[in-house]
Amino acid sequence: MTRLYFALTLAAAAVTLAASAAIYPWLANQIPTHWNIHGQIDGYGSKQWAAFLLPCFMFGLVGLFAALPSLSPKQFELDSFRATYWFICLAVIVLMGYIHALTLWSALVGGFDITRALLAGVLVLFGLMGSLLTRVKRNFWVGVRTPWTIASDRVWTDTHRLAAQLFVAAAIAGLIVLMLPLPVPALIIAVLGFIFAAAIGPAIYSLIHYKQLQSRGEI
Repeated sequence: MTRLYFALTLAAAAVTLAASAAIYPWLANQIPTHWNIHGQIDGYGSKQWAAFLLPCFMFGLVGLFAALPSLSPKQFELDSFRATYWFICLAVIVLMGYIHALTLWSALVGGFDITRALLAGVLVLFGLMGSLLTRVKRNFWVGVRTPWTIASDRVWTDTHRLAAQLFVAAAIAGLIVLMLPLPVPALIIAVLGFIFAAAIGPAIYSLIHYKQLQSRGEI
């Protein structure tokens, strides 16, 4: 599965680049590249940069993903969960391709709620990563990496069990909120609030859990 996920990750970047090249002639010279908190366009960029910068960055990121396992220090290798690692990498690259597609689609047709669509993509990735966290072993690149999870296998395992639940819950809650007829600023605040709470909660827990285990002499 590792080779398959790597191939799919590379293919996702290649498809994004090829699609950008295919629609390039139909893009205006200046296309939307940034939206404000109200979902309104407030920034434009030349199509030369906007069409190809992110796909090229995706290829660079794939190269970084490929290099990280060999850079891991001893006892923190990714070998025990390499397939999961590459599946997470694939999900990240697909999200970037999705964001790029939203940008180009807005440039071509406009008139759709890009903020809601963007937040939905981020939440799906967040929930997907949450569902995989319990498979991630102690390492320096993926997961809830705090001084206390890195220092203890037990704290790492317990923290990631909690993080998995919170990530999935935050994703589900955020997707439900996106279906409500709320103004865009409220949607952004709510979704970012869910994500922040799910991210910071396990980090705090790892400290408290480590200190409790330490006081009982269990680590």
